Amino acid sequence: MSFLDRLERVFGRFALPNVTLYLIIGQVGVYLLSMIGRVDLSVLILVPDLVKQGEAWRLVSFLLMPPPSSFIFIAFAWWVFYFMGNALEGYWGAFRYNCFLFVGFALTVGLAFIVPGAVVSNTFLAGSVFLAFAFLNPDYEMLLFFILPLKIRWLALIAWAGYAALFFVGSWPQRLQIIAAVGNFFLFFGRDLWSHAGQIRRRRSVAADQRTQAAVAAEARHECRICHRTDRSDPQLDFRYCSKCAGAQCYCPDHIFNHEHVRSEDGSTAET
Repeated sequence: MSFLDRLERVFGRFALPNVTLYLIIGQVGVYLLSMIGRVDLSVLILVPDLVKQGEAWRLVSFLLMPPPSSFIFIAFAWWVFYFMGNALEGYWGAFRYNCFLFVGFALTVGLAFIVPGAVVSNTFLAGSVFLAFAFLNPDYEMLLFFILPLKIRWLALIAWAGYAALFFVGSWPQRLQIIAAVGNFFLFFGRDLWSHAGQIRRRRSVAADQRTQAAVAAEARHECRICHRTDRSDPQLDFRYCSKCAGAQCYCPDHIFNHEHVRSEDGSTAET
C-alpha cells in the first residue's frame, strides 16, 4: 500500500470534491469585482516580503487571481482548467486530486520565501494540472487557435520546452515557481515515468536480441530447432539431424536425444 493510500484511508473523508469549480468561482468573482473597481488585484498577489509584514491573506489569496489576459482567453483558460481538473479528479478521486493541488500550493509558497522581493502567481500551479492531464491522456486532441486539431502530447512538449527556456533565462522567482510545478508533477508521476522508461529499455533490448538472432540465423547453415543456437553462434557444437523427425530437423547436442519428434501432416514420423 502506497503512502497516499494510507493517507486516504485516514483523511479521505475530509477531501473536498469539485475543488476546481470552487477555485474558478472564486477567480470569476475576483475578476468581476476588479472590473467594477471593488478589488485591487495587486493586494491578492503572493509577495513574501509583504506577508512578513502582516499581510498573511496573500498566502491563499493568490489562488484567486484570474489569468492575466483578455476576457475571451480568460474564459477559455477557465474552461480548460475546469475540464482538466475534473478529469484528474475523476481519475484519481477527490482526495488524491486535493493532495496534488495542495502539494503544488505548498511547494509554490515554500519556495517563494527563498528569494526576497519575489512576486508569485498561480500560473505555474495551473500549468502542473495541464502537465498531469497531458501525461494521463496523451492522445486527447485540442483545437489549437480553435481551428487546428492537435494531440495534447505535443502541446505538453511545447510547455516543457517553454519551462526549460524560462528556467534558464527567467528570474529566480520564476525558476522557483517552475521547480514547484515540475516537482509536484514528478512527485506524483515519477514512479510511472521510471516504470515506463524501464519498459522501453526492455523492449529495445528484446528487439535488439531478436535482430541479432535473426542475422545470425540467416548466415548459419545449422540451427537447433529447440534452442535456436547455430553453427555461427556456437561453432564448437556438433549439430545433427534427427532421423525420426519428419523433414530435416536440426538439433544441438543438448537436444538431439531430448526432444519431441516432429510429425508429418498425416501424423507419422520419418521412420514410419
